Amino acid sequence: MTDTQSRDVQATPSMPRHVAIIMDGNNRWARARGLSSAQGHRAGVESLRAVIRRAAEQRIETLTLFAFSSENWRRPSAEVGALMELFMLVLKREVKKLHENGIRLSIIGDRRRFSSSLQKHMNRAEALTRDNSGMHLVVAANYGGRWDIASAAQRLARKVADGVMSPDAVDESALDREVCLSQEPPIDLCIRTSGEQRISNFLLWQLAYAEFVFAPELWPDFDGAAFDAALDAFKQRQRRFGMSQQQVEVQGA
Repeated sequence: MTDTQSRDVQATPSMPRHVAIIMDGNNRWARARGLSSAQGHRAGVESLRAVIRRAAEQRIETLTLFAFSSENWRRPSAEVGALMELFMLVLKREVKKLHENGIRLSIIGDRRRFSSSLQKHMNRAEALTRDNSGMHLVVAANYGGRWDIASAAQRLARKVADGVMSPDAVDESALDREVCLSQEPPIDLCIRTSGEQRISNFLLWQLAYAEFVFAPELWPDFDGAAFDAALDAFKQRQRRFGMSQQQVEVQGA
């Protein structure tokens, strides 16, 4: 295990410190109701509010949400445009509420493809909430796990080329310090909604020891109660971190 992945192993996990969510199913929810994809994404914002509120109430330290992947640019241009407008609207309307509730917002991913106006609002939102001490809300936008690992490897390669570090110093811990979320607790639980069972290039490095819950609800139907159900499922897991069941039970005794 790397530095940030190592921790006391518990036979019965307590509440997760860090939860990641792949918010999936907006389009299917909309199609089932004869609505547009844009309407489905807007409905998903209501679930977003409910889950953020419930996670804060449950004292989750870090909540990371997969909002827009680097592959989502392949979707129809009208849908991408609607998503960008919605992202801007959410930043304008919701960040003040996050700030009032002491929530700190960070955005990870490659921002260069976003409009300058959207990038400006991202920066403002982060600056406004930077000193808040409540839950840390991380939004992954134009993010891909492969991009994350490749970018981290490039930074390490530059350090080696510049003589700042030796090639022998490039190990798991060094890479772990370079990827996104390196300052956050390890991800304990990853939830994906809509019943799909894949991670879609999300946090490939960081999810190494996470527990997974594949919730059947489409994202607009996922609410605080569904979030609580995922937490309850997590509490029933035995986290082994490469050890045997017997070893974990001895440590937990």
